[in-house]
Order: sequence, then structure tokens, then C-alpha cells
Amino acid sequence: MSITVTGTIQHRDLGPGAWALVTDEGGTYEIFKGADKKLLKSGQKVEIEGKVREDVMTIAMIGPVLEVESFKIL
Repeated sequence: MSITVTGTIQHRDLGPGAWALVTDEGGTYEIFKGADKKLLKSGQKVEIEGKVREDVMTIAMIGPVLEVESFKIL
């Protein structure tokens, strides 16, 4: 099931580093590896459509893992 969330991209210095989307409501999603480099800019406001991957675990464990299907920069 796809979801659409709006928020700000952040880079987290955990282990090798992780990218997060902090939503406007205060939630946090970890962006799944392989996301478009145009998306991964700290401080950038975006809207992301994607799928929460419950079958994936990460070292960072900063929130549910979000696999990006599409995005737009706001």
C-alpha cells in the first residue's frame, strides 16, 4: 500500500549515515537505500509517495523504512 507524506529531508550521522524524512506532523521515516540523489539534500522540503517496508531492518532504526516511488520538491 502506498502512502503520501510531506516533510523535510535530514541526514543522520548514525553508523555509515542514514537519510530521514521528518514529516510535518513530527513523524520520522528512514528513506530506503537507492533513493534518487536529487531527493537526498538535507533541509529540502518534499512530498514523497512510497511504500512502508515492514520486511526491511536497518542499523539506524530511526523509524519505519520508506521506499520512495516518486517525489516532488516543494
